[in-house]
This record gives sequence, C-alpha cells and structure tokens, in this order.
Amino acid sequence: MKCGIVGLPNVGKSTLFNCLSNAKAQSANYPFCTIEPNLGTVSVPDPRLFELEKLVKPERVLPAVVEIVDIAGLVKGASKGEGLGNQFLANIRECEAIIHVLRCFENGNIVHVEGTVDPLRDKEIIDIELQLKDIETISKAVEKAKKFIKSGKKEDVLTYETLLSLQSFLEEGRNAREFETNDLTRSIIEDIQLLTKKPILYVCNVDEEGIKNGNPWIEKIQEMASQEGAEVVVLAAQIEADINELETFEEREMFLDELGLSEPGVNRLIRKAYALLKLQTYFTAGVKEVRAWTIGQGWTAPQAAGVIHTDFEKGFIRAEVIKYDDYIHFGSEAKVKEAGKMGVEGKEYIVKDGDIMHFRFNV
Repeated sequence: MKCGIVGLPNVGKSTLFNCLSNAKAQSANYPFCTIEPNLGTVSVPDPRLFELEKLVKPERVLPAVVEIVDIAGLVKGASKGEGLGNQFLANIRECEAIIHVLRCFENGNIVHVEGTVDPLRDKEIIDIELQLKDIETISKAVEKAKKFIKSGKKEDVLTYETLLSLQSFLEEGRNAREFETNDLTRSIIEDIQLLTKKPILYVCNVDEEGIKNGNPWIEKIQEMASQEGAEVVVLAAQIEADINELETFEEREMFLDELGLSEPGVNRLIRKAYALLKLQTYFTAGVKEVRAWTIGQGWTAPQAAGVIHTDFEKGFIRAEVIKYDDYIHFGSEAKVKEAGKMGVEGKEYIVKDGDIMHFRFNV
C-alpha cells in the first residue's frame, strides 16, 4: 500500500519526501529534477509504542511503516505525454492514495513553473490532467461495455449506465472520488482504476511566517478541501528538513518550541497518510520485541495473523486480545489476565486499532 507525492515541479515534493524517508532524493531549483520515482519506507509515529516499551522493556521496538513514493513533477499536457506525463500518470496509477503538495509561499529564489504562486490554479492544472486521462480510460470502458448491453442482462446494463454517468461527471471537470456510488456500482468503478478516484490529502507547503501565522492561501485550500471532503496538512518542508539535520532530541524540541509546534509536521502527515490508505495498527508485546503491525481496517484475526506469517493464518486457532487501555492500566499481560480483561477471539473477530494480540495456531 503506497501513497504517491504529487504536485507541479518545484513545489517542495522531493524536499518533503527527504524529510519523510531520509532517503535523500535529489532536490534542486529546476523542473523535472525527479525523473524516476523514489520509494521510501516511512515509520509511523505512534506514542502507544513507547508506552508499551516502558512497561515491557523489550530488546527491540519496531514501528509500523507506510510506503511513500516521490513522483516526477507534472505539467500542462501530461495527459497527452507532455514533459514526463506518461511516466507520471503511470506512477500514480500504481499508488493507492495521493499526497498533493501545493506551494503556498512566495520566494523569488525558487522558480515556479507557472511564473507565479497560486496553489488553487496549481491544483486545477493537475486535476485537469488526471481527469483527461480518466476520460480517456473510461471512454474505452464505455465502448467495451456497450457491446454487452444487447444481452439484456441487468448487470451489463447497469455497468454501461454507470460508466456513462461517470463519463459525463468527469467531462464536467469533476473528480471520480466525488461521484456517488452504492454497493452495486462501487465495484464497477473500482475495476477501471481511475486516477481521480484515489483518496487524496492536500499538503500546504509554507514558509516560517506561514507556519506561525497562516496565510490566505492556506484558508483557500482548506475551504476547497472541505468541499471535497478531503483533509489538509500545513507544514514547511524546508523547516522540516532543517529539523531533520539537528542531531539531538533536545535541539529538535527547542526548534519546535520556537515555532510554536508540539511535533514535526511530517508526523501529522504520516499519520494522516496511514489513515488515508485505510490502514491501522495492532501490537505484539514480549520481552524479545514490541512491534506495531500494519493491517487494513476491517481485517479479521486470521488475516492479521497472516501478516506475521502465512502459517499463522492457515493454522489459526484463536487470538488472545488485550485492549491497549487495559494493558496500560494494569501494567502487564499477567495482571490483565488476573483482572479477567483478556479476550479470547475466533476467526470472525474484527481486529481493532491498538489491540495487543497473541495468536494460537497449528499447522
């Protein structure tokens, strides 16, 4: 499950990616600095992990992770292959969600590919290119579906009518994620993997003044995102990069205090990206290791066990489950058991975010 970072050239995508992954992707003051997509595996900040570490005192602690892809900057005409358009759009198709970086600061030393700073215009440029590509994709799907409606089967007629409605919707300049669906039509649309159907998170990349006091661009982006039902994170990619360069925790804390921040902006971004992908965490806790495991929302206990090892899922017998709050309250697994707070769950159990689990299996 991957999130792709997108945006016009020179809006701060690669700088942000470097902060997220410490992978040091090349960043420079000219378009198309990023050509091949960079992939980073990013640890998900989770205070619960540290609380468990205090109680269990394990030999090692492993956080949950999410994959972030830094994708080449897009320009007008990308849907027709301009710039690195074809490659850019193919890279987005391989991601499950989009982090859209918008430049919300003035700086005469950093060239803007459109000549001026206007994040709403920048958003529209990318929206249009993705919509045009989706219209091309759905037009082919409509022609294919049209051949089957002569059969008179209800499902074939529904597929054709749904695709036709969505085609008109996209041609009005709207994104597929805003198109209303139900249980019957949702799978029809998911099958064609439209770019504008992917969930999106907007990042307002600001300067130090913007972090401290906000600016009108942020307000406009927040208003736009609210209408779309999307979320916004405000951060300063260059400041985040400066924080990353500080060697000690104390130095970072002092820097954040000066800016009036309780934590780095990238922490909030990672958590929101994790949620955007509909991911959640369960924990295993023992003296050897305290670990956060990444699973999808709504997964069953056997599916969650399979993340550790496929044998755990195949031979699943039961799961012993402790709620995070109970573990913290009682202070150990043994005391949770004494209090009768450990649950024994079967194959139908839906894992909750924060569950501490131990699996019994037989193969």
